[in-house]
Amino acid sequence: MLARLNAFKREGDWGRAAEAVDAEFAKLIGSDPAALLRLSDTELLAKVAAGEPTQVVRHKTLMMATLLREAGDIALAGDRAEEGKRFYLKALNLLLDVEARGDVEDTPEFVPKVEVFLSALRGDQLPVGTHAMLMQHYERTGEFAKAEDALFAMLDEQPGNNAIVEFGMGFYRRLLAKNDVALVDGNLPRQEIETAVKDLRGRFPETR
Repeated sequence: MLARLNAFKREGDWGRAAEAVDAEFAKLIGSDPAALLRLSDTELLAKVAAGEPTQVVRHKTLMMATLLREAGDIALAGDRAEEGKRFYLKALNLLLDVEARGDVEDTPEFVPKVEVFLSALRGDQLPVGTHAMLMQHYERTGEFAKAEDALFAMLDEQPGNNAIVEFGMGFYRRLLAKNDVALVDGNLPRQEIETAVKDLRGRFPETR
């Protein structure tokens, strides 16, 4: 199916690409792409999981994220940029959620990487919830500097949110328990972490 879609896209036959995507959504979840945009992420996950065993839910969710990316590409090709970005964001949130429940290394090759969606959404302000999932994703994958960037994005958006501060302090405490080699490999050396902790405590004196 993805091979056919890619062939339609290479030929510029976006009409047939859209028909193929609509058909796959109907088979997978019984809805068309536009209807899925009206669902919250929680509602969409519940719809995917309904009546399915855990392993099937994971595969269906990964396929859903892949199809949403295709729907985003089709929307962009049709000069519907905002709609396309809504598809990309929903796909990114689904992907981050499913990867948080399993090994990132087990994600099939056909599934777009997190960075693909971030590139498509570059310049857009992401929701705090998405940044929180990104932060956890990068911590799991050992990309600690990127995780910190996601934390800073949350703090910039909601500077007075103590829950985010505590979330960040927990992140730094976990990193400080790691060895220096792991921290350097994650582009966040111990000295930078200690400086960041002091900065947070200076901005939020009640933080422990």
